[in-house]
Amino acid sequence: MFSSVDYAFMSYALRLAEKGLYSTTPNPRVGCVLTLHDRIIGSGWHEKAGQPHAEINALASASEAARGATAYITLEPCSHYGRTPPCVNALIDAGITKAIIAMEDPNPMVSGRGCALLEQAGVTVQTGLLQAQAQALNTGFMTRMMHKKPWIRLKTAASLDGKTALNNGISQWITGEAARHDGHRWRARSCAIITGIGTVKSDNPQLSVRHVETARQPKKIIVDSHLTIPLDAKLLQGGGEVLIFAAHDEDVEKKEMLDRMGVQVIVIPNGKGAVDLRKMMTVLADMEINEVLIEAGCELNGALIEAELVDEMIFYLAPHLLGDDARGMIKLPELTCLEQKKELKIQDVRMIGQDIRIIAKFPSSRRQS
Repeated sequence: MFSSVDYAFMSYALRLAEKGLYSTTPNPRVGCVLTLHDRIIGSGWHEKAGQPHAEINALASASEAARGATAYITLEPCSHYGRTPPCVNALIDAGITKAIIAMEDPNPMVSGRGCALLEQAGVTVQTGLLQAQAQALNTGFMTRMMHKKPWIRLKTAASLDGKTALNNGISQWITGEAARHDGHRWRARSCAIITGIGTVKSDNPQLSVRHVETARQPKKIIVDSHLTIPLDAKLLQGGGEVLIFAAHDEDVEKKEMLDRMGVQVIVIPNGKGAVDLRKMMTVLADMEINEVLIEAGCELNGALIEAELVDEMIFYLAPHLLGDDARGMIKLPELTCLEQKKELKIQDVRMIGQDIRIIAKFPSSRRQS
């Protein structure tokens, strides 16, 4: 169905799409390559929400008229007016005769419409080339469109015996510099970073991207049921958007002070004195947040996993042993049989400096609820 030339051009389009890894949110990462007689005449990628899409950039860069050209696009062209006009109209007006598309738009409101409009205009349309790669690049956008919640990654750094800190709370630094820099790349591609109030009080993190060049910083989100966050916490001082999810709002004065600091407090109790984590993720999806990175302690980690909200785990394991009395990664209820264990599927294992990085996913069925 697809030739080796098709694979080569779509691979290039995917590499272009990846250039928007840190900047396109809440939009998807998309690349486009225009070819005529099997040679590239134009290419582009979507760089930032509100700016031209990949197809428009590719048409603008074309060295000659695109009439009769083939367009290789990593995502179905948009067919509706959003922040920008629909790209499908621009492609039709430019006179392309063929479109090879990696994946259809996951938005059920518009999925298939772009392809249908192209076909109605006489353009030959083929879909599915390197679809898995295109989907992996936009897993957060897909999850938000299809399941109304962000893609949730939980990142944790531990010793080989699974300990994240000494019993006295000291944890800096368990992993090496290379692993920490790699962690900042995951921060940079995320729309938001979530931590718990316990981590704020014990580690006083900044939750900012510092080791990767990026044009934007992810939102900083704190789960703080009783609104006890210190007003001098680093993540409140470093700029950027900060949200706090709480279960109680009796401290009106504290809430007003946070409001004057530009911090948004959202109160969503679960009826048990804690934050409703599932509803929190729905709120974040409504805010057009595609990917969330969890950098928290064992209690919030465990609560999110127990609620079946975590899609993917990133483990950094350092070549150390800290012993039984050190603090663990994830607090879960005691299991009474092995059938109760949490199943994961390992996706990737590699060395990052002297540390091991393991990426594993939970079963996709968890995301259907």
